[in-house]
Amino acid sequence: MRILLLVFGISVGIVGFGNRAEAQNYPWCLIYGTDFGGKNCGFTTFQQCQATVSGIGGFCMQNNTYQPPQLLGPRARRTR
Repeated sequence: MRILLLVFGISVGIVGFGNRAEAQNYPWCLIYGTDFGGKNCGFTTFQQCQATVSGIGGFCMQNNTYQPPQLLGPRARRTR
């Protein structure tokens, strides 16, 4: 029983240190040409989107909710 509790405690600890999940947001979306109106905004380039759409139908458009990652400027030096 002690071993089981130890293994459970270690498992909970490992899961607690994991990274959180975040939604992916890319600049190009594929709008499927089916009646279901599916949408996939998982493309970094227009060419990727076009290659996918060529086999299944639909069209590509820019993702209007895409926000590029914020670039951090150079860090200021700390003086002592």
